[in-house]
Amino acid sequence: MTEWEHVDRYLERLLVPPLDRFDATGLPPHEVTPLQGRLLELLARVVDARSILELGTLGGYSTIWLARGLREGGRLVTLEVSPEYARVAQQNIERAGFAEVADVRVGPALETLATLDGPFDLVFVDADKRSNPDYLGEAVRLSRPGTLIVADNVVRSGAVADQDADDPSVAGVQRFLELVAEHPRLDATAIQTVGSKGWDGFALALVS
Repeated sequence: MTEWEHVDRYLERLLVPPLDRFDATGLPPHEVTPLQGRLLELLARVVDARSILELGTLGGYSTIWLARGLREGGRLVTLEVSPEYARVAQQNIERAGFAEVADVRVGPALETLATLDGPFDLVFVDADKRSNPDYLGEAVRLSRPGTLIVADNVVRSGAVADQDADDPSVAGVQRFLELVAEHPRLDATAIQTVGSKGWDGFALALVS
């Protein structure tokens, strides 16, 4: 266990209530960490979210944390391209007690986004990174003044600052951040993180 992982485990034991019966069998190791999940819950509570949009469901781990932060009677729409991952996510969401709250929609995110109406109070962007610039436009369209947009995995082990990077995912994140910086309705920051998932980070943008 690395020092980062050791610290994560310590903080999780102190601060993060466990998600019981979450099944990650057959899923790639791309879910947020428990500490990051708890952060998503708290951010949802801070903005008093009545409606949340998530891009990238995977097994539903982050979905459950976001659902925990919703106001009573709130709704959550989560988008997943893989029918198999969506099936696993639906089972996990049901076991967590949020089957009536979280609406899992299957298909390419950009196609599904075009069918949605907002506004959403919080948008969590955690799908394929090469499409992040397109996701940003849809996230803003589906927002209102005061909506919080959160994008995960924006540091890419430091590659985000490499202007010669030829990875499409890195290029997508770079363009996403450039568009955030240029957008007249967005005030934003980004935070680097280290931990059990290595060196990465997330961006936060507040819609005005």
